[in-house]
Amino acid sequence: MLVTYSIIIPIKDEEHNILSLIDEIEPVMQGLNKPWELICIDDGSKDKSFEILRGLLDKKPFLKLISFTKNFGQSSAFDAGFKKAKGDFIITLDGDLQNDPRDIPLLLANASSYDMVCGWRHTRRDRLSKRMTSKISNFIRSRLCQDHMHDTGCSLKIFKKESLNRIKLFHGMHRFLPALFKMEGYKILEVKVNHRPRVGGKSKYHFFNRSIGPILDMLAVYWMRKKKLKYQVKEESK
Repeated sequence: MLVTYSIIIPIKDEEHNILSLIDEIEPVMQGLNKPWELICIDDGSKDKSFEILRGLLDKKPFLKLISFTKNFGQSSAFDAGFKKAKGDFIITLDGDLQNDPRDIPLLLANASSYDMVCGWRHTRRDRLSKRMTSKISNFIRSRLCQDHMHDTGCSLKIFKKESLNRIKLFHGMHRFLPALFKMEGYKILEVKVNHRPRVGGKSKYHFFNRSIGPILDMLAVYWMRKKKLKYQVKEESK
């Protein structure tokens, strides 16, 4: 069966959120009246996340499951999901319920005209320290990587599959997909979306994986942008 939309969600210790998340996603996607699939990638969860997802496979025909042998990180989880996805449009979400599935149609309204549509968490529902760290990181990233985006940390994004296939991911690079898309000359758009406070489970982010690691990854993207070949052909014989 042809698939129009593929939703990709990395899962790491989200046993308290999985059922609610799928219950929210299902009516939104059914309302679009197009074939769709949901691909969840269990990224080495140590709680009951995998057992819950596996138990849903017979009940939810749209659900597909990938389970890693251990925690490999979000970039690896997204990459595995991208490769398994069959949809013309790829939709990514976090598994912590902070992204609102009801915003998916809002982004899809622009998806045909752009290669990538990014959610912008205009009003953040995180603690102050996390908001300030993100604000500083976004300021530096926008200037170094020249992606001109307000918020690349929002996992709610929509991609054209044909464009996404040309992007090669490396560890940590999921944060810089807008910059990678722009390097390929693709059109991207940012749309304001709802952001909700975390109500279950614990955040996977701390000072080191929100600052030091991303800074090194940012410098790598900066280097890639500077070294990208930019020649133009004036004339070419047959």
